[in-house]
Amino acid sequence: MKSKGLYRDFFLHFDILAMACIFLGVVGSLLTMELTLSVFLYITIGIITYMFSEYLTHRFVFHIKAPKNALFLKLIKRLHYDHHKKPNDLKLLFLPIWYSLPSLFTLSLIFFIITGSVVATLSFTVGILFMFFVYEWKHYVAHRPFKPKTRFGKWLKKTHVLHHYKNENYWYGVSTPFVDVLFGTLKDEKNVETSQTAKDLENRF
Repeated sequence: MKSKGLYRDFFLHFDILAMACIFLGVVGSLLTMELTLSVFLYITIGIITYMFSEYLTHRFVFHIKAPKNALFLKLIKRLHYDHHKKPNDLKLLFLPIWYSLPSLFTLSLIFFIITGSVVATLSFTVGILFMFFVYEWKHYVAHRPFKPKTRFGKWLKKTHVLHHYKNENYWYGVSTPFVDVLFGTLKDEKNVETSQTAKDLENRF
């Protein structure tokens, strides 16, 4: 596939467009307010929050033992189980809006309760959304015929490929693998056994 088509598949995907509209709305609202340099601090907090949220959600929610509840199982299958079965299926690469939007709202609401500031919360939300797009792009690149130009980009793609084809119990950080270092899940592939359930999360317990 030509690179033009690859970019189009990403930037014109419904869930990406929907979240982009929300991002523009948040930024637009923030720019109407009186701002200080503290905005950058809150944006940074949002970025870091997403990094950890991405890792923890991927490891402890998306890789959860198959639930007995039929509806919950159906949701988890769409969110992640099916993605492991068909890693390169374009329809399964993006987080659905019905998951992303409530997650964003919940994190922002918690931050507002903590700070009591609309400006701080909107800035925090900008950081969350910025990192969301980084995540979606890095995840997209890992599964599409892109060849990253930087050493870091190549390593990032490699770690995610290892998660899918080597062992699903390691390399959870899609956009920020350094979080794996903190939790001990960034391993040398030579020291990790090949898992028989990397493509079958539903039946791995």
